[in-house]
Amino acid sequence: MKILVLNCGSSSIKYKLFEMSDKSIAAQGGIEKIGLKGSFIKFTLPDGSKKIIEREIAEHTAGIEFIFEILVDAEYGCIKSLKEINAVGHRVVHGGEKFSGSVLIDQNVIDMVIECNDLAPLHNPANLKGINAISKILPGVPQVAVFDTAFHQTMPDYAYLYAIPYELYDKYGIRRYGFHGTSHRYVSARVCQFLGINPQNTKVITCHIGNGGSITAVLNGKSIDTSMGLTPLEGLMMGTRSGDIDAGAVTYIMDKEHLDTAGVSDLLNKKSGVLGVSGVSSDMRELCAASEEGNLRAQLAEKMYYYRITKYIGAYTAAMNGVDVIVFTGGVGENQASCRKAVCDNLGYLGVEIDDNLNKVRGEECVISTPASRVKVVVIPTDEELMIATDTMQILSNK
Repeated sequence: MKILVLNCGSSSIKYKLFEMSDKSIAAQGGIEKIGLKGSFIKFTLPDGSKKIIEREIAEHTAGIEFIFEILVDAEYGCIKSLKEINAVGHRVVHGGEKFSGSVLIDQNVIDMVIECNDLAPLHNPANLKGINAISKILPGVPQVAVFDTAFHQTMPDYAYLYAIPYELYDKYGIRRYGFHGTSHRYVSARVCQFLGINPQNTKVITCHIGNGGSITAVLNGKSIDTSMGLTPLEGLMMGTRSGDIDAGAVTYIMDKEHLDTAGVSDLLNKKSGVLGVSGVSSDMRELCAASEEGNLRAQLAEKMYYYRITKYIGAYTAAMNGVDVIVFTGGVGENQASCRKAVCDNLGYLGVEIDDNLNKVRGEECVISTPASRVKVVVIPTDEELMIATDTMQILSNK
């Protein structure tokens, strides 16, 4: 069975084609700058090299048609016909309270996703464009929606509710939903498999750390709390997002800077975080380089970034009355040894002890704690696309 996985953004489409008999990747790539000048597709060739082809791509349907053109191309393609694609799995960012798992897409599902658009105005409409494009180009091919928020629907009400008038939850669904759920679900299950332990009797804290970041407490295989909230803005300090901030500070800034809601949203989502504090970059690699060169604001941003991660790990250890495993994943979590060390050096009270040599690992599954450490610390590269493909196959198998 061949399953195509699509992740559609407002001006981009990422794709992977899986051969599910052995879960291998037959093709992968992405389109950037849809609807803008200089749009292009970039994909991986069989020898691992990258190929870029520029073309004007006005909208998502044209982009997906371009992807299909590459997939069946005599020189670059891996399939002879689009009929070889058995199903398409889509990343959908926000399912609200409507979806607690992945679902086969029909018009009722589409309507419910549209109802969640207000909760994710930058993401859900783009995800729907991908769904509609496949319906047009490959009518009859089954499609599955896999939601970023679904894994966190197991949170108890006392964890997901905000201390605001309850009527606002009733009227507008204002609550913590959490994101990166597909990643947290994958790595929390994979680490238990990797360590040979039972997820039903394990306390795991998963740290998805990258330009966007979130931390989840996973008790007996289920999410019971997570750092992102109604939107991806809450929680950790991120590349350009502020993370946790006093709501009173927000209204104060709005008054002083004469900002409307769009202006303050832009400030907190795109101009804050690591970029805002350091004034250098939102990229942790560039931040660390500046820090090593003695840039004081870069050093401050770095300390703030690590401190927030450490603080959430401590909070979720308390929420679960202990922790057995801490997992690092995401671009920074998988590849930046200095981040993992800085965080774990402040977890000695939990009995966490890192092996500095093992911690040099980049992008590979590895236990980086010492045998004496009372908590296992593990690097597990995330694979959200494989999770989406696996869900898609399972749902089709149960039809």
